[in-house]
Amino acid sequence: MMYFLQGFSIGLAYVAPIGAQNLFVINTGLTQPTKRVYQTAFIVMFFDITLAFACFFGVGAVMDRFPLLKMAIMLVGSLVLIYMGISLARSKGTLEKKDVNIPLKQVVSMACVVTWFNPQALIDGSLLFGAFRASLPTAQSTAFILGAAAASATWWLGLSTLTHVFGSKLNDKVLRIINIVCGIVILSYGIKLLLNFAVTAGIF
Repeated sequence: MMYFLQGFSIGLAYVAPIGAQNLFVINTGLTQPTKRVYQTAFIVMFFDITLAFACFFGVGAVMDRFPLLKMAIMLVGSLVLIYMGISLARSKGTLEKKDVNIPLKQVVSMACVVTWFNPQALIDGSLLFGAFRASLPTAQSTAFILGAAAASATWWLGLSTLTHVFGSKLNDKVLRIINIVCGIVILSYGIKLLLNFAVTAGIF
């Protein structure tokens, strides 16, 4: 359960910061009928979870064969997390109004492109989940990634519901708070991974 919760917390902190996906889901929740709101949530959730699994198990399989690469990813991944955490905590959340009244097929293609064809998402996801794969006991890897998947489902369905029902209360201040909380969580995990690297490398 501990590793599931760890995966849940880092998965939530990773997916929650306001970006292109979040703004699209928020605007859908604010302006579209209930059916479209949840269709969009499940589409985005599908691509988000499949990317997480690919980054976690794909990079993990390579690391299992190359121990030095495993150490390098732990180090680089921890530094990336620390940078992401500080950047998020300092960033200002801004809710931009966008037109989301588009065909469902376009929603699918947009979610796929934003997730799977986004170099930054691929790099960050690989380093993030690869670094955690390197630091986890092999037997607990599945619990961790299932926790991350559960976090994705919770976030997208929860965000869709809250914006659809309480959209009038959502503002830049709320988004700023979300970014600060997520930044602190990601920063703490980055420091934890850096310490794990130091211990594994025999520095401490």
